[in-house]
Amino acid sequence: MRKLLIPIAALSALVSSSAAVADLPVGSKAPMFRTSVALAGKTMRYSLRLSLRRGPVVVYFFPKAFTSGCTAEAHAFAEATEDFAALGATVVGLSADDLPTLQKFSTEECRNKFAVGVASPQIIKGFDVALSRPGSANAMTKRTSYVIAQDGTITMVHSAMDYRDHVKLTLAAVRKLAKKH
Repeated sequence: MRKLLIPIAALSALVSSSAAVADLPVGSKAPMFRTSVALAGKTMRYSLRLSLRRGPVVVYFFPKAFTSGCTAEAHAFAEATEDFAALGATVVGLSADDLPTLQKFSTEECRNKFAVGVASPQIIKGFDVALSRPGSANAMTKRTSYVIAQDGTITMVHSAMDYRDHVKLTLAAVRKLAKKH
């Protein structure tokens, strides 16, 4: 039996029509979760509820570590980490990759600037970010970014397989949120 490999560009085209729809609506409560994350290669436990106590959180889902789009997106978030921090916000990236892969990704591509963690099947379902790929049993997530206010309310959603606007739009949403408070 031959496996069919779908290039990322073809995968993007395959899901582009469904990816344009917001996965969880603005104004809804974000699902609280705990997971294992890596930051600067070190593993730890992460709790969205605890992170929100310090300020708003950008939770961004990415399909697969070390692919070209996910690497470029990680670099962009790494470059903007100080801008998010200046507004009191933190960033966490989530994918269905395993923790050893994310440990390496956190140092090489996230440049030790923010945590990346394991999106469990429950987290993927809760945020409605499953990327269905015909003929594949491997779990992946859509490229979806959420800005979550301290009270747990989703204030912004951007879902698009093209990585280029995720940082710009989430940073603008965090700035808007900061002006309100």
